[in-house]
Amino acid sequence: MNERFKIFVLVAVLGFFAGVIADLTATYILPTLVTLLPAFLNARYLLSGFAGACLTLVLVSVWAYINGSSER
Repeated sequence: MNERFKIFVLVAVLGFFAGVIADLTATYILPTLVTLLPAFLNARYLLSGFAGACLTLVLVSVWAYINGSSER
């Protein structure tokens, strides 16, 4: 039960940081990308989807790295 609680807390902390990163992205990075990218990619849902995909890849990579291989 102790290991499950540690994983639960770890996921909660990662989720907190993901929220902070998402807020910073929406505040600073997305407006810059909107001005730099062509009008075709100016749709907010495309940028939000790209940001979500990148954030998910980072979170899954961190989770996989922390958990490591089961073949130890």
